[in-house]
Amino acid sequence: MVCRFNVRLFLARMQEVGGLLFDNAPRVPSRGVPELPRLVPFVDHRYGRAATLNEPVVALSLYEVVNMASGQLHVATQQELAARFLIPADATIVLSGVDKDGLIERWWELPNRPEILAGLARLGVALVTAPNYSVLLDVPRTDNLHAMKRILLAWTEMAAAGVTAALHVNARTDHDYRRWAELIAKRPEIEALAFEFATGGGRGERIDWHVDQLCKLADRVGRPLTLVIRGGGRKTSQLRRHFAYVTLIDTEAFARAIRRRRAVLTESGRIKWASSPTPKGAPIDGLFAHNVEIVRLAHELGVEPAPRLRLVVKPRRVPDRNDEAIQPSLLGDLVVPAKAGGVAPESQRMIAAAKA
Repeated sequence: MVCRFNVRLFLARMQEVGGLLFDNAPRVPSRGVPELPRLVPFVDHRYGRAATLNEPVVALSLYEVVNMASGQLHVATQQELAARFLIPADATIVLSGVDKDGLIERWWELPNRPEILAGLARLGVALVTAPNYSVLLDVPRTDNLHAMKRILLAWTEMAAAGVTAALHVNARTDHDYRRWAELIAKRPEIEALAFEFATGGGRGERIDWHVDQLCKLADRVGRPLTLVIRGGGRKTSQLRRHFAYVTLIDTEAFARAIRRRRAVLTESGRIKWASSPTPKGAPIDGLFAHNVEIVRLAHELGVEPAPRLRLVVKPRRVPDRNDEAIQPSLLGDLVVPAKAGGVAPESQRMIAAAKA
């Protein structure tokens, strides 16, 4: 935790990022942004599969391509990368820097990041989204500012190494978004942004707030920007009115296939996930490919998956009874996750940023 009351640690953290201001981050050359489709399927691994996924553009985890224990790439050639994930050898590769805190903190600890990034450049990776260091609610404000500075520095390292990178604009307040907008407006080399809606930033009122802030950011910058998102597919239409290009990295087709769920497009144009058991030991290639196609079709049609109901148990005691067991109210507590997860903004407009 970056806190001024822990003086020794605080000074060390300030030194490692050169202070909390954005202005002293290194400048890097502009590298352009590759043309990506509106939806890119995410491939987490090859387990449970036997055939190559026939997709021209795929997304992989940065932390599955890099051995985070040794700091070395798992593969040395495009052919080895294709074999590791069962994807075409000539596929366009997008690497996602979104993951759990432990992995992205480990990335910061690796002393040979320039060497790793040079290896990714040799692999011909088209785009990497920078690690999304957390900006949390229950920490000192200096911890948030330190995390955002690390995001910027991680992005500049990638760009300086010859890798096209998207800057992950994690933020917690209106002011945070204004800072990002001012920085991006002054630095034309920042041409692509990234954001993650799959967890905290995609719940309840938070997703609306983040989408609104991202749209305002794009308007403030005043030049074409590409946005790469994970989750939040139902908001792409709104985002496209402000960003030149919006690409959704879809993780659900793979995650559902692993759990033997098949995408079904209903008459109302929504996706439902039906149970689809497979024989023991049978690969899921067909199921995965089917899910990708249905999710892509739904995305192109501009529809969203049907909301999933979730039981939220609120303890309730019967009055005037001693030792009465707690009884949940079933019907009254059956709610849509969007409502159940909603957290009203604080008066300072502080909202938890997305986090994997």
